[in-house]
Amino acid sequence: MNRQLPLEVYWLGRVDYDLAWTLQNQIADEIRRGLRPATLLLLEHSHVFTIGRRGSRAHILWDDVECTRRQVILRDVDRGGDVTYHGPGQLVGYPILPLAQTGWEGDRLPQTDFIGYLRRLEDTLIALLDTYGVNAFRREGLTGVWVNLSLPGGSSLPAKIASIGVKVDRFGISRHGFALNITPNMEYWNGIIPCGLEGVRMTSLAELIAPPPTMIEAAAAIGPIFARIFNFEPSLLIDGQPLLQSLTVIHGS
Repeated sequence: MNRQLPLEVYWLGRVDYDLAWTLQNQIADEIRRGLRPATLLLLEHSHVFTIGRRGSRAHILWDDVECTRRQVILRDVDRGGDVTYHGPGQLVGYPILPLAQTGWEGDRLPQTDFIGYLRRLEDTLIALLDTYGVNAFRREGLTGVWVNLSLPGGSSLPAKIASIGVKVDRFGISRHGFALNITPNMEYWNGIIPCGLEGVRMTSLAELIAPPPTMIEAAAAIGPIFARIFNFEPSLLIDGQPLLQSLTVIHGS
């Protein structure tokens, strides 16, 4: 990644999952053609279970009736990883970045570059949580961000607070990204085996600090951290509604 390139950071608010996916693809194409700088979309979704390329529907524990009752949609997606949940109160970040060298085109980004990208996403989330006094960490062999929950008797349990799943296309441009639990309804995690990990404990900022930040506060805080860790120019948070409106007009929805 070149140093101090421009970065646009958008706050989109609550966005339909399919619309956000279409927007990612549109922006990635514009970046490929040199029409837009690297972009970070920050938003939240309505209830959705997404199944990654290595995922299994067997890891969705609620049947269709229960998903319908709880207004959860299911989507098969082309990111890495297994099953995860998105919903209100969860800060979702979609970095759309040109990770490869200019002019590069291939089947896969070099593995070292890909792993390095995942580690920097984890570093961004860990640094954000540190600003709220939360000591977060990564675990060997498990992509994502974790914290220790205190248990009676003085022991602790590692719990996952942020999930990461990404795609890098043949032009070296990233899609998908991270999801940080801030104030979601944690009951929805009971509907899946998160990331295909049996017995994993999920948690949120609301379970760790009081009061937790609002979604817009967390979005405003993570932008500068992301820019610093990825060596972009600092960027103010941009209202993403005009961006969404332009997409809506184009697709006539």
